[in-house]
Amino acid sequence: MAKRKEGSFSSPRFYKRPRQEFQEDSDDDTNGEDFSQQPSDSSFNSQLGSGEVGIIESIQLKNFMCHSMLGPFKFGSNVNFIVGNNGSGKSAVVTALIVGLGGKAIMTNRGSSLKVFVKDGESSADVSITLRNRGEDAFKPELYGDTITVNQHINVEGHRSYKLKSSTGTLISAKKEELTAILDHFNIQVDNPVSVLTQEMSKQFLQSKNEGDKYKFFMKATQLEQMKGDYSYIMETKARTRDQVEQGGEFLEELRKQYSEKEDRYKNMAFVSEMQNKLKELQHQIAWAMVTETETEIKPIRDKIDVQEASTEKFVRKVEEWQVKVNEAEKKHKCMQEKLEEIMEEAQTLAPTCVALKMEVQKKKRECNDAESAYNRSQAELKRLEKDDEQLCKKIKEIKSSTHEVSAPEELERERKTEQLKDQLRECHAQDELIREEISQYQNTVRGYKEECAGLQKKERELKAILESEQQQLRQLRESRTNRLKRFGRYMPALCDAVEKASQQRKFKCKPIGPIGVFIHLKDAELALAVESCLKGLCLAFCCDNHSDERVLQTLMSQFCPAGHRPQIIVSTFWNNIYDVRQKAVDHPLYPSALTALEFDNAVVANCLIDMRGIETVLLIKNSMEARKVMLMQRPPKNCREAFTAEGDQLYHNRYYSSDFTTPRFLNRDVEADISNLEKEVENKKSQLSSCQQQMSSINNDIRKNQNIISNHQLQQKQIQVTMRKINLEIADMEEQQSAIISTLEDEAEEVKKRMETVKKGILQQKKEMEEGKHRLQEAEQKLAAIKDKIHQVEEEAGPVKDGLSQADDDLENSKNTMRHYEGKKKEHLESIKKLKNHLADRESVLTETIAKASEIYPERIEVNRTVKSLDTEMNRLRKRINSEKERTGDMEEIIRQLQEAKEKYRSAESEVKNLKKFIKLLDEVMVQRYNTFLHFRRFLTMRCKHYFNSLLSQRSYSGKIVFDHKNEKLSITVQPGEGNKAALDDMKSLSGGERSFSTVCFFLSLWSIAESPFRCLDEFDVFMDMVNRRIAMDMMLKMADSQRYRQFIFLTPQHMRSLPPSPIIRILRMQDPERGQSTLNFHHRGEEDEDEE
Repeated sequence: MAKRKEGSFSSPRFYKRPRQEFQEDSDDDTNGEDFSQQPSDSSFNSQLGSGEVGIIESIQLKNFMCHSMLGPFKFGSNVNFIVGNNGSGKSAVVTALIVGLGGKAIMTNRGSSLKVFVKDGESSADVSITLRNRGEDAFKPELYGDTITVNQHINVEGHRSYKLKSSTGTLISAKKEELTAILDHFNIQVDNPVSVLTQEMSKQFLQSKNEGDKYKFFMKATQLEQMKGDYSYIMETKARTRDQVEQGGEFLEELRKQYSEKEDRYKNMAFVSEMQNKLKELQHQIAWAMVTETETEIKPIRDKIDVQEASTEKFVRKVEEWQVKVNEAEKKHKCMQEKLEEIMEEAQTLAPTCVALKMEVQKKKRECNDAESAYNRSQAELKRLEKDDEQLCKKIKEIKSSTHEVSAPEELERERKTEQLKDQLRECHAQDELIREEISQYQNTVRGYKEECAGLQKKERELKAILESEQQQLRQLRESRTNRLKRFGRYMPALCDAVEKASQQRKFKCKPIGPIGVFIHLKDAELALAVESCLKGLCLAFCCDNHSDERVLQTLMSQFCPAGHRPQIIVSTFWNNIYDVRQKAVDHPLYPSALTALEFDNAVVANCLIDMRGIETVLLIKNSMEARKVMLMQRPPKNCREAFTAEGDQLYHNRYYSSDFTTPRFLNRDVEADISNLEKEVENKKSQLSSCQQQMSSINNDIRKNQNIISNHQLQQKQIQVTMRKINLEIADMEEQQSAIISTLEDEAEEVKKRMETVKKGILQQKKEMEEGKHRLQEAEQKLAAIKDKIHQVEEEAGPVKDGLSQADDDLENSKNTMRHYEGKKKEHLESIKKLKNHLADRESVLTETIAKASEIYPERIEVNRTVKSLDTEMNRLRKRINSEKERTGDMEEIIRQLQEAKEKYRSAESEVKNLKKFIKLLDEVMVQRYNTFLHFRRFLTMRCKHYFNSLLSQRSYSGKIVFDHKNEKLSITVQPGEGNKAALDDMKSLSGGERSFSTVCFFLSLWSIAESPFRCLDEFDVFMDMVNRRIAMDMMLKMADSQRYRQFIFLTPQHMRSLPPSPIIRILRMQDPERGQSTLNFHHRGEEDEDEE
């Protein structure tokens, strides 16, 4: 509706109808006071033609409010009554009329958004309104024809669209602007209560006693409010134009200045010398201003030097204090180093002795084995000699008993047999040597097998120990599925429960915290083994706030911890914040420290690890090669004491220690993965143990096989030796005679006896030597065990000393770092003082030079209050101006041309501003004239309203008047039942309800008489009237409707209206309550046939 408002002020169509009404009023005044005769016949006939446009022919609703389908309603040209009970859809018709012709939802008093008009459960609503478009005032009759149908579609989101159709149903337009133009042309104002009075507005109007509300109602009904708003809008536009003129005045002033500057440049060429003198004076001032600024700069420098020199003593004291601490730490470190060196020297002294004793034991073992072997050989030799002696004695006896002689042929046969026997003897000797070599080889093989078996036995023992440890760890991990504390030992859950119980019993001043490993978490799981290698036993340690709590905890540990597995207890005052160690912590761009790699559940745990292990100085480097580069091949990072790799290896600046562990035990987050890996390790160890045992079994089998072969070979060797002896005897029998043989055999038997005696003596000696060798071997083994125990004892003594040395090393390094920190601070402080003094000397030198230069420029000192910068700026400005003036002096024509252009621009702008000011002045005069016209028009409408009001009151012999207070925007009505000359007028508040309703209806009908609209629509106007006043009001409305047949009247009432007389101008639409399932309401048309005929 905004476009209608803006266009209505200047549109001729706005004034067309009011002028017609003014003429009508003039006619009425001349015709007298009889309201029933208004307007005149000529006026009526002219307006009857205009009544052919803008009236409502039909309305149809679909899914609107709570109705699925209403209509179509066919309205008559003059009076229409829509009657029915509440809820039958009367008010829906009025609401649809307002919304369908572009009104806002809030105007209906039924909701603030259009979406409330869509029936529940439906996606959209439709309203169709058909307007009459006939006669001379028809709107675009060539397009629309005799009727214009406005279809409006409302979706559930509250958006609506329009379709404007002709009488043939053709879509002409879908724009809101086209609907606005149609409503303007027909002078339809759905927001004007005189045109459409809703049920809520009707109640407010009939019940309202507020004079301001009545005045607003009058202004809105007569469109005076819109005219006033248009006037205000024009005045605001004029104000904005005035502001633009003022801005143009500023622009004009700028042009005037430019023009003045050009003119001054033209006229003031003679002032160049004066500016040069001014420039020279400024040069004198700036020379001494520079001296003043330099002196000002020197003073704070001197003050700062004094302050810095006063604080030097603080840094000196700090350095001396930490030098004392460094000396003490060095003494402690030296003492621990000397003690460790003594222990290591002792260990180094024992090492060669241990090696020598090992060699001695091995030597004694060999000697003992050799003696035993010699004893065994002598025993075998003695048995062989005894057997030979027995055989010789038997042979001698047999020969002596032989008495037969040997013949010649027998001699030849004997020689031949002798040669054969010798050949057999040589063959037996060769076999004996071969078997002896094979026996030696097999014995060596058996000895190698035994050594390999001993190594496998040692490996078996080690694998069994490792397997037992891993199985125990696996049991702990499986138990830790439900309780993580079991990873730290089977006893740990019971110990922690006992600590918790003791804490609840208030046996501790502060509850101990532990084990520490429970309260730390890794940011990178790959560093688990590195952190455990760094912390070692501290993962199991407990923290106590005081020694009293420590004693209580020691008692609990003695009850639950097995012997030799009691965790460490660290006593340190609890602190709720983690220490600030940024000054002494290692900071590497690529690798984290042990402190930054961990997350702590408790600050006490972090502080404990900082105190006990110095985790802020420990780097964690995953790759071993990278760790070697950082720690061994170059200088370690600042504050870095040591580093650990992901494999658990430990690195110092010049040392590297490999880890004994391959997997983390406490800190790995994934218990199931640990269990799986450990199960694989256990299976692997079992497999290795089984393989080792199989190898041992195989080797033992091989040993037994070789020993069997050796036994067989020895038996075979004995058989060969027996054969050899037999052959020797046979040869002896063949070669010698019996006497010689007997003598030889007796000599040989005697020799055998002697050898037997020698062998027996040797056996006794060998037995003695064997026993002595075993005794010496036992003594050597005892000495070796003793030296090993001593070395082990020395190594155990070295452990605490190493830890103490490491702690002393850390303390010394921390003290040195702190001392270096303060030395650096002291050095920086002294350097700062030195720089300040150098800066002061430079500034003083500059001051001397500046004074000398200033004296050369102007000998007498000048006190200047301005800054060098401001003076320099002004000098530059003067120089530029002088140069500019000189340049202009050299090109006078250009100066004249610029002056002329500036003058023309100024004159042109000045003329435009003057014209605008004249226009604003003329607009002021026009607005004054139009405002006077508005006041006159308002006064004229006021008089007409009073006239119609009095005429309507007189119909019931009432008297009264309407008083307009335009200044305070109030309208008061005074009414007196009866003739005016018989009683005094009373305010409406003193009237009865019916009399007040009648008076209000008279006022409303008066507004009808002075306001123009093609149709009037009233919703339940008679709700507060009694039967008498309702009848009178109805008669008055019907009388007015009869006198204004060019207008359409639509009345909505719950009354049945059966008392109305039959009339061709009256149509009654009687609505019925919808039945269940009924989608279209039935209604009865009264006078429809007459209307059609008409």
